[in-house]
Amino acid sequence: TVSDVLRKLDVSSRMKVKEVTLDMANNMDWIVRSVFQNASRVTDRFHVQKLVTEALQEMRIKERWEAIDEENEAIQECKKKNQKYRAPTYSNWDTKKQLLARSRYLLFKSESKWTESQRNRSEILFKNFPKLKTGYKLSMQFRSFYEHSKTTKQAKASLKKWYNKVESKDFPSFKTAANSVKAHEGTILNYFDHRSTNASAESFNAKIKWFRALVRGVTDKKFFLYRITKLYA
Repeated sequence: TVSDVLRKLDVSSRMKVKEVTLDMANNMDWIVRSVFQNASRVTDRFHVQKLVTEALQEMRIKERWEAIDEENEAIQECKKKNQKYRAPTYSNWDTKKQLLARSRYLLFKSESKWTESQRNRSEILFKNFPKLKTGYKLSMQFRSFYEHSKTTKQAKASLKKWYNKVESKDFPSFKTAANSVKAHEGTILNYFDHRSTNASAESFNAKIKWFRALVRGVTDKKFFLYRITKLYA
């Protein structure tokens, strides 16, 4: 469907397109290959970073489920003894389950952007869950691959070091993420030619989704697009 719409543009116009940023979906890759044949394909950095961050979040979620199971077993034991269960807490008054749930947002951020309470929580989290600390470092090292590499050659070397570090750890979610990055490595490295992203398009798409949710869905598409035009054009 997307290819059919794009082919309504004349061939000479399509051949002028030099670069296209896209996500990691194979269908989008084939659309660009078939419609914009002269264009360089760039896998958008934010989609790639999100993949690695989700690998870390998967580790956190796994630990949280284990904490929930542990708490349920403790509750059952107390019931058998006719005792009231009281969950142990850390120095910030978080229970194990709460600590893992409330650490979600700090794992997305770099240390320099943590609030005081997040910094305190991170110290407790990393002390009690050293694997999460290692996973967080891997996530931040991948982010620095984008932020500190100046050329494609530097980026490739930095990425190779990151692969080796992931390979040395027994973290299945990170190994899956690394395999996906390897599969798209060529188009990921194309980012360093002009550092193009589709952040503005993603931002606009988020605004449209928010507006659609605000009006509780859409029945009249033409009128909805008219309103979008008036609000955002």
